[in-house]
Amino acid sequence: MTMKKTLTIAGSDTSGGAGIQADLKTFQEHGTYGMTALTVVVTMDPDNNWSHEVYSLPIDVLKAQLKTALSTGIDAIKTGMLSTEEVIKTAGEAIAESGLDHVVIDPVMVCKGEDEVLNPGTVDAMVEFLLPKAEIVTPNLFEAGQLASMKTPSTIEQMKSVAEKIHSLGARNVVIKGGKQLLHDKAADLFYDGNTFTLLEAEKTETHYNHGAGCTFAAAITANLANGLAVREAVIEAKRFVSAAIANGWKLNEYVGPVMHGAASRVGTTEITATQI
Repeated sequence: MTMKKTLTIAGSDTSGGAGIQADLKTFQEHGTYGMTALTVVVTMDPDNNWSHEVYSLPIDVLKAQLKTALSTGIDAIKTGMLSTEEVIKTAGEAIAESGLDHVVIDPVMVCKGEDEVLNPGTVDAMVEFLLPKAEIVTPNLFEAGQLASMKTPSTIEQMKSVAEKIHSLGARNVVIKGGKQLLHDKAADLFYDGNTFTLLEAEKTETHYNHGAGCTFAAAITANLANGLAVREAVIEAKRFVSAAIANGWKLNEYVGPVMHGAASRVGTTEITATQI
């Protein structure tokens, strides 16, 4: 038996809902063999309202992990939390040396519950070292605005302008995640392939239990690409997968509730529409 191999270059979420933990669960749900290259370890302090601490790993440790994983013949790569310019450059160089086409860049800039970019210099580094290598980039509204050096979009029309700018920076495809801040009556994401826009919509789920949704969405796209889907179809199927995960999110403790990574296989995927606009 052989399996497609997927690699996540990202941080460890000690609470288990996001980061490499979410990626590995999602890879498993899609029948791929997941591997990891850790960049940071994120902990949460239950004595201080679940405040986050980010512990970076030495760059030599990251390089050794990348050498190990890439030597096995990876089918698709995703990135997540890359905490410094050096980490981003290292990841970008490793991706370039791998020669892989299936590269998903999830430009994580803040931890859930935080509102400051982890390191402002990382945005420029992402644009320089990662976007030109991305088969697809998956920013949320805030991240999309940062990458494009534009105001954070809040409408579909603004998302279109930002997506065009990000595409011009080198990413072959862009999907901007709408989230709760989008002024729209559905849970909407916008996909752009450089020629056409596709609006992906699902019914909104009123929940606070959505920790790890962004990581899960990007990991599902990565697995779908590894399994042979075209980019647009990979995104549509990932939207179905993560929508079900959000709809079945659950309470971990008084501070956080993760999505249910196994919801699609246990409950079924969520209906979505994909409309060219």
